[in-house]
Amino acid sequence: MSQITTHILDTTLGRPAQGVTIALSALHGEAWQELARGRTNPDGRIPDLLPKDQQLPLGTYRMKFFTQEYFEQQGTANFYPFVEIVFNVLAAEHYHIPLLLNPFGYSTYRGS
Repeated sequence: MSQITTHILDTTLGRPAQGVTIALSALHGEAWQELARGRTNPDGRIPDLLPKDQQLPLGTYRMKFFTQEYFEQQGTANFYPFVEIVFNVLAAEHYHIPLLLNPFGYSTYRGS
């Protein structure tokens, strides 16, 4: 399993959000550098965003969820064209970043 994983639940529909593009980036000084990109599977997950054996250096990272394209595919108007979650990798361990999503709001937390 990738060191960084995610799961998106569309809380309006009560089911996983399939087909959402996500980009993982690292902060270097004042600039972001994209490390990986993927799309959520039918379960709303990207289990292999990073190679299994890749450990990220300690630092600040960002997951950018391209939510507008997801809602356009659903034929649903939405307020947020994308969601960015910025987080710190503080140790060489697994980080799960779930996103609970609806057209006019979202929330996140550190999962397990």
